[in-house]
Amino acid sequence: MLEHIPEWLGASLRNVRAGAEHLTIVNPALGGGYAPIALSSPAFGDWTEMPVRFTADGAGVSPPLVWDAVPTATQSLALIVEDADSPTLAPLVHAIVWGMAPDTRALAEGAIVEDGATGEIGRNSYLAQGWLAPDPPSGHGEHRYVFQLFALDVVAEDLGDAPGRGAVLNAIQGHVIGAGMLTGLYARGEVVDAPVAPGVAPLPG
Repeated sequence: MLEHIPEWLGASLRNVRAGAEHLTIVNPALGGGYAPIALSSPAFGDWTEMPVRFTADGAGVSPPLVWDAVPTATQSLALIVEDADSPTLAPLVHAIVWGMAPDTRALAEGAIVEDGATGEIGRNSYLAQGWLAPDPPSGHGEHRYVFQLFALDVVAEDLGDAPGRGAVLNAIQGHVIGAGMLTGLYARGEVVDAPVAPGVAPLPG
């Protein structure tokens, strides 16, 4: 949808961005003091450009993700992916995976699809179930796609089919004991330069 915004309009909206302060991982309702989880992707590094394959300009499949040990008290895992730079009031949700087993340590490429095998696949900002491929407006500049993994001290409750961001946020409040973050960059038709000192936001703690 955003790829159809004319370049002149994208450029005029260059300073209109949701903001990293509105990402789920820094929401004050979640508390703080999370144990860190090392979240990464074999397809791109933290604060580097995401390959076109994972965007609306390519195959549009979700990227592979891996992570290390989670807190011993973890009962379930959840993943939320948001665009901190979307020209919207709140970050666009690109993916939700809810209710992953605590011993899960990876999501394969293309795993975030309707009826995915790992956890319940939630609803993105376009109200579809699965991965919303990054499609920033031409001329809008670099976007930060922030993958946020949460370790919870409770077994995931039933949030129904394709839970949205609000339902997941309400369900994890007071239950986050570990968190990891991975930031992938993408800009349509522009060269992406990773910042010298990346600063989406520190993990609360």
